[in-house]
Amino acid sequence: MNRTCALFVVALASAGHALAAPPVFQTEEYAVRAVTVVQGLEHPWSLAFLPDGRMLVTERPGRLRIVGADGKLDPKPVSGLPRVEEFGQGGLLDVALHPKFRENGLVYLSFAARGQGGVGTEVVRGRLQGNQLVDVQTIFRAEPKSGGGRHFGSRLVFDRNGLLYITLGDRGEQDRAQRLDDHAGKIVRLVDDGRVPDDNPFRGKAGAKPEIFSLGNRNVQGAALNPQTGALWAHEHGPQGGDEVNIIRAGTNYGWPVITYGVNYGIGTKIGEGTEKPGMAQPVWKWVPSIAPSGMAFYEGDKFPKWKGDLFVGALKDRMLVRLKVDGEKVVTEERMLRDALGRIRDVRAGPDGYLYLLTDSSDGALVRLEPAGR
Repeated sequence: MNRTCALFVVALASAGHALAAPPVFQTEEYAVRAVTVVQGLEHPWSLAFLPDGRMLVTERPGRLRIVGADGKLDPKPVSGLPRVEEFGQGGLLDVALHPKFRENGLVYLSFAARGQGGVGTEVVRGRLQGNQLVDVQTIFRAEPKSGGGRHFGSRLVFDRNGLLYITLGDRGEQDRAQRLDDHAGKIVRLVDDGRVPDDNPFRGKAGAKPEIFSLGNRNVQGAALNPQTGALWAHEHGPQGGDEVNIIRAGTNYGWPVITYGVNYGIGTKIGEGTEKPGMAQPVWKWVPSIAPSGMAFYEGDKFPKWKGDLFVGALKDRMLVRLKVDGEKVVTEERMLRDALGRIRDVRAGPDGYLYLLTDSSDGALVRLEPAGR
């Protein structure tokens, strides 16, 4: 039995009308209040915190929105974005700030773009000036593009050395994930301006795209640096079962579709060669059946001290937030919370204020802040 139990409370406004207060949910460690900061976002996908207390939120149809430090949504989207192709699971996806944003104002966006051969994930960067992106330049295009509307990835993460990781999906064409001449089903690593680092594992290898950092990834929609070790952790969607959490290492093959803990949709038949194979990495955690993970963040704040170092993962299929207790490079326990309480959780972020922030994926999506509510 899931321990997450909603305790809904009602507050009376001074005018005498009954208004619903933010709901409170009991978790294993805390009672948590879910405060809706902004409602009415159209399929919000990602969130980034600006140094001045404002927030950037992407909406999949192609809009970048600003939420003020006062929690109010600017009605006018940021201008200057490239053309975004809202197609299937694609659209405007992740947003990330350059590690030296305070000095250079650079914002990075990943999105689906149309070009020769169909649609694929691309990444641009531009300087945020007021409510506009200027000096926008494309720094990465996933090639080749294709006609399908599935598995675009895509998360953007900077490491401690300022290198940029871009997660990509297999575009629904699973065999591409094992090809080194194809970006699909990979995680790539770049210098912040799009150049290829000298020590990328496949740089100089005949027939390989030099941007590739890891391969055999089905569709990575969550990635975050472990604040204790600096290692990149990522999760990916399995098929019917077999969602994975992995620690991403240079040149590592994560197996898809040769090995997987999932099976073919509907018919339940085996995919590939089994669940293990020499030379292919095993996940540090897996979900069978699938939870459809999306978004993830390590928590290092002071508002929930018992959660320090834990990894939080949003779930689309089971509409919940998952807390993973991490010990070094192992996941030791799991807690499932907020099940069916807020909707499909698309993104999870640890705010600089010590709170957790969630984005819910719907045509009337919300930005929600989790606060301690007492025990």
